[in-house]
Order: sequence, then C-alpha cells, then structure tokens
Amino acid sequence: MQLSVIILNYNVRYFLEQCVLSVQEAIAGLDAEIIVIDNNSSDYSCLMMKTQFPEVKLIQNQENFGFPKGNNIGVEQAGGKYICILNPDTVVAEDTFTKILAFAEEKQDLGIIGCKLIDGTGSFLPESKRGIPTPWVAFTKIFGLYKVFPKWNLFNQYYAQHLNENQTGKVEILVGAFMFLEKDLYQKLNGFDENCFMYADDIDLSYRALLLKKSNYYFHETTVLHYKGESTVKDELYMKRFQDAMNFFYQKHFKKSWFFSFFIQVGTWFFSFVKMFQGKTKIKPLPESYILYSENENLSEKLASILENKVSFLDFKKEKMVNSSLILKGKKAEIILDNHYVSFKKCINIIETLKDKNITFKIFPKNTNYIIGSNSRNDRGQIRKIQ
Repeated sequence: MQLSVIILNYNVRYFLEQCVLSVQEAIAGLDAEIIVIDNNSSDYSCLMMKTQFPEVKLIQNQENFGFPKGNNIGVEQAGGKYICILNPDTVVAEDTFTKILAFAEEKQDLGIIGCKLIDGTGSFLPESKRGIPTPWVAFTKIFGLYKVFPKWNLFNQYYAQHLNENQTGKVEILVGAFMFLEKDLYQKLNGFDENCFMYADDIDLSYRALLLKKSNYYFHETTVLHYKGESTVKDELYMKRFQDAMNFFYQKHFKKSWFFSFFIQVGTWFFSFVKMFQGKTKIKPLPESYILYSENENLSEKLASILENKVSFLDFKKEKMVNSSLILKGKKAEIILDNHYVSFKKCINIIETLKDKNITFKIFPKNTNYIIGSNSRNDRGQIRKIQ
C-alpha cells in the first residue's frame, strides 16, 4: 500500500465529514487507506463515520488520549509505505497526495514533508514552515522582530522566511495539521512523544527527524485548506497546555540555565496569552449579499429562503474568476461553493485567489445537507444546515 491517511478527531463532526470526503477524492487513484481515530467525541462523530463512511477504518478511543497518543494508535494500524498525519479541520485538493508522493519518491534521506496551508479566509498560514524555536528564535517571535526585519536572517527564522510561501525547499519544523513521511521513519522516531499532550508534538517530531540527519521539506505546489480555529477552543486550559508544551520541548532538547528557564517561563506565558487573546474574535456582520458558484440554479432559490437574503447565481462553467472579483470588489459578500460541481481543488483555489477582508467563504460539500466554513483563523467555524 502506498499511503495511509491518519485523521485524529475530537468533536468536529461536520469538519471531519468534509475532510474525509476530500481525502476520498484525493486517494481515488492510489493504493491508499483512511484511518480515523476518535478521541471519545460527544458530538456523534463516530455515528456519522459509521453511517456515511462504513468503508473507512474507525478507531474509537474511550477517552481523550491527546494528539500524540491518538495519532500513534492510528499509525500502529497503518498499512501504507507513507503516512500523512492530517487534521480533521482540513480540506485537501484532489491531486494533493499524488503530487507529494511524486516529490517524496525523488528525495534521499527524506524526513517530513509539509505543504502550503491557508485558513478559511484564504490567508496563508505562516506556521506551514518554521525554524527550530531556540531561545533566540522564540524571542524574535514573541516580540515581533520577524515582522520588523523580515529579510534579516538573524530575525526571520521562526517562520522560515528564507523561503516565501510559493517556494519549495528545506525547512526545520513543520506543523502537525499536515505531516507526510514514511511509516518506517515514524516508527524509528517512536512516533509523537506521548509525554506531550498537544501543541509541541509537531515541533518535537520535526526536530527529532533532523537529529537523524533527515531533511524536512516545505512543498508549495499543493495548497490545503486548514480552518485552524475549529480544532481547539482557545481558553485558559489552552493557555496552560501551550505553556506546558513549550516547557516540555525546551527541557527535552536544550541545556537549561536559570536565565533560560526564566526567559522561557515569561516568554511562553506571554506568547500563549497573546494566542488566547487572538482567539476572541469580534462577530462579523452578516454579508450584504450571497453568491453561489454552482451549475444548479435552483439551489440559489433554496438558499435564499434559508439565508433570508437574495443569493446571486453564477454559473461555474461560464463564469470567469476575474469577472467575479470585479463584481465583488468592495462588497461584504459571502461566496458559497457548491462542491457537487466545483472540485475541492477549485474551491481552495477560489478561496485563495479571491481572499478579501470583505468576503467570506462557505463550501457546500457533496452529498451533505450543510454549508461550512470559517470567517477567521481563530474562530470555531460556522455550519448552516440546508434542509
């Protein structure tokens, strides 16, 4: 078997369904499998999986084991030469895995491959590629020096700014939302360190691959949608776990000193506090208009009654994206992408191309009864039922 896609879920039933739908499309021509591990969700995620995807291997944990152990359980049952650790709040393109498999087969001493991630608004997620968060690199991140001096190597290492977002190359640290590697390497690394509940596990795994003299890569030729805010609610518990995670990484890999410990304590507290604050987003006003990209004009009338607003219909076969951009310019609009006619790859491309602070996006996944998306990288996302 070429590939096993490992998806660890916890209480994101609708995002999981969309994710699995996109992965099924992406592995259609491959010898591949999907393994979903559920960490004791209470939102009927497992019932949905059994009903909608009976052919997908489902592992039901009786408690929330956290990110590292949950993924390790899934990888134990993986039959693929390669594995992909994938968040449930992601959408992959139909050619994501074929492209990355071809790239992986060309490399010697391959470590971990990550790809270009965007959020639900179409904005690039800089954590797609990172450097080792040494005390100095963490300092430049915490105090925003990487923004002030983006071209200075001394300051720009946290987000691996030696590469731009549209440039493939070697990086040190990749994000756990999408990590592609050989199963043999994962096993040599003993998987994710289960002493870390979450948040530093991807940094630790990436770093240990480097210690084995492997090369990690950021691959820009496929884009994956990562809603990000959906997997984790940022609250006081989040802040504590994030701080514990950073302490875990530093204590495991770096020589400690009084100054180092003090700096890390203050820095991780400040950084986690900022991240928690970022999670409290303002509620955006409702869109002034809705635009449906589809080939089903009748759907626009149905949506109009549900959304209690006019829904303009744009025939996806005939409509040019540049024209859409001109129509939408300056308007507070929401674009609804009908996945029955618009591929996941095209949905991702439209979201990335038309990104604008006044535009929000929702996808109507095929064979479902809801539209889904996220208006901010920090919120939990929105689901609207279509009955």
